[in-house]
Amino acid sequence: QVQLAESGGGLVQAGGSLRLSCVASGSIGSISSMGWYRQAPGNQRRELVAITSGSTTSYLGPVKGRFTISRDNAKKTVYLQMDSLKPEDTAVYYCNAVVDWVSYWGRGTQVTVSS
Repeated sequence: QVQLAESGGGLVQAGGSLRLSCVASGSIGSISSMGWYRQAPGNQRRELVAITSGSTTSYLGPVKGRFTISRDNAKKTVYLQMDSLKPEDTAVYYCNAVVDWVSYWGRGTQVTVSS
């Protein structure tokens, strides 16, 4: 079994920064892609950014230029540096990882941006 644990969420003022972390643990052979999604109240979960084991990244939607994903393969950890946060970034942020060809999800961490 594989577990993903996110941390780093919280309350921040608009224009501020947060850094999310997600650690994978359990029975892990290889982790191909890792990524971050978010879900705001009343909306579907939406993919934000992903990173491969070779550190190739893909950014989607409104976070490009403000959010930066990185990965430490030795620590089985993916990070999301979020800068210039806006109230519309308020959501639950979920980590996703494809481990041994199976997709896993964390439980999410709340990010709230006040105006």
